[in-house]
Amino acid sequence: MNIHEYQAKQLFAQYGVAAPKGCAARSAAEFDTALATFPEGVIVVKSQIHAGGRGKGTFTNGYQGGVKVAKGKAEARAIAEAMLGNTLVTKQTGPAGRKVQTIYFDTASSIEKEYYLAILLDRATSRPVIVASTEGGMSIEEVAAKTPEKIIKVRVDPAIGLQDYQKRQVAFALGFNGDLLKQFGRLITGLYNLFWEKDCSIVEINPLATTTEGQLIALDAKVGFDDNALFRHPEVAALRDLNEEDPKEIAAHKFDLSYIALDGDIACLVNGAGLAMSTMDIIKHFGGEPANFLDVGGSASREAVTEAFKIILSDPNVRGILVNIFGGIMDCDVIAQGIVAAVRDVGLKLPLVVRLEGNNVANGKKTLAAAAAELPTLISGDSMADAAQKIVERVRLAA
Repeated sequence: MNIHEYQAKQLFAQYGVAAPKGCAARSAAEFDTALATFPEGVIVVKSQIHAGGRGKGTFTNGYQGGVKVAKGKAEARAIAEAMLGNTLVTKQTGPAGRKVQTIYFDTASSIEKEYYLAILLDRATSRPVIVASTEGGMSIEEVAAKTPEKIIKVRVDPAIGLQDYQKRQVAFALGFNGDLLKQFGRLITGLYNLFWEKDCSIVEINPLATTTEGQLIALDAKVGFDDNALFRHPEVAALRDLNEEDPKEIAAHKFDLSYIALDGDIACLVNGAGLAMSTMDIIKHFGGEPANFLDVGGSASREAVTEAFKIILSDPNVRGILVNIFGGIMDCDVIAQGIVAAVRDVGLKLPLVVRLEGNNVANGKKTLAAAAAELPTLISGDSMADAAQKIVERVRLAA
């Protein structure tokens, strides 16, 4: 789960991570109230969406830039009015963009130098890793591609936590000394405590900046959380903005389905994340494009399968469906019954190829064969490759 910059900075404040003073507004009526908390002078106006690259983004109404510097309150209000309620397109949103429903007014800072700093999980070592660079303001991927020697990585043993020598290691690599060294020690301590205590998947500051007044502050903030740990943090779950999420993904969550929308036209319904990834790969191998990642889990009911079909069909880009089930705990006949019931319930007209294997597969195939006479769009696949090839061919023919 991701949160907005203004919410992340509220968490920063709780953990002693220094950041400029700001105020969020969700409607034009709130602009004046928010701006009243600032003295007259330069104000940074930031559109709030769950995507990076806002500053270089373009609104669909032609307005340029989702982050702007205003010379005063009147200009800040005018910029906010141009942003609020309009769709911002960045490299990370895709062409559809994201509708801006919150504006964040931020105190301007006199920047001396910018840095990059993040803490995330290194899955190779199962440890938190601090990633830092003197090249702040740029995407870390770009820095890694062009100047990988400028990236600092320090892995933290979760059994003993972040050590003082590791703080100094990162600080010295970034060139901090004197008072900035002390400030960095406090900042990285707060950042690590936030990451660890709130079960974060990432805590990122880009840019982290030194100012001409000698302060070290977080100019931006990105925080993501492990969804599986949200039950431990109701205060974090309360920060969730459903407006930033795909309605299909929200519906899937209610039925414990793992769903992620993609850009293709062949929908996938699979049990198991690894099998789902393999299914998407084999669709692409035969020249198709997957429309989603949908994992119904190891014990899906008929009701959940029916809901999965409804979610799939709510995507107007879908022109065919591939069901790929390996029955371990799951009974293939239960899944077959769920598929038949779902096809009847939703009145499916699109090509549907089903591949079943594993627990009680013989009865599952009988159930599908018995229903095939009344459901002509239902096709069986003998193997994973056969099923993928069949759905790709039928989608091409339908096109």
